[in-house]
Amino acid sequence: MSSVAISNMGSRVTRLIRNFNVENRAHREISKAKPKPAPRHPSSSGFPQEDIAASSISEEVQQRNDPLLSMLKDVYVESKDPVSQAEAVPVVKKVEQKTQRRALKYSLPGEPYGFCDVTDVPKGKLSLVEALTALNNHKRMPKTWTPEKLAQEYSLDPKDAKALTDFFFPFDVKIIPPKTEETKQIKDS
Repeated sequence: MSSVAISNMGSRVTRLIRNFNVENRAHREISKAKPKPAPRHPSSSGFPQEDIAASSISEEVQQRNDPLLSMLKDVYVESKDPVSQAEAVPVVKKVEQKTQRRALKYSLPGEPYGFCDVTDVPKGKLSLVEALTALNNHKRMPKTWTPEKLAQEYSLDPKDAKALTDFFFPFDVKIIPPKTEETKQIKDS
């Protein structure tokens, strides 16, 4: 049998099961008791009893209550405006200082990654290329490229240069040899 014939048989079987006793099931659903609708919220326009209750409430609200008024006259509220923060804190004029900048030591050739050409950075900061170069120099020659020399070379704070060399490492690939010689090994190229 082909797959088309099997799928036709499957659809026929499902149609028979779906249509089995459809009329009786429909009559059973129709004859079920209908659910009782939720009660409606009473409105002022609905029943006369509700209109009487609403009018008595509105009369009560409009009525003058002398004991409450006498107690309200005894209440005395005194308030003062708070001092605004602008008056409390003297205004200090800010003089815009241009941060000192230094020229880049290293940069990418051209624009291979679509970055705009950065020519200088603030002192105490590194570009990504400079940071990777500094970390790589320190990794290859730690005695020559000490944190002090990196701080001097790139105008960094000495403690920042020390933290840079302690906590950041350039990308490093380590090939771990297999324990047995039967395992395939990646050779260095």
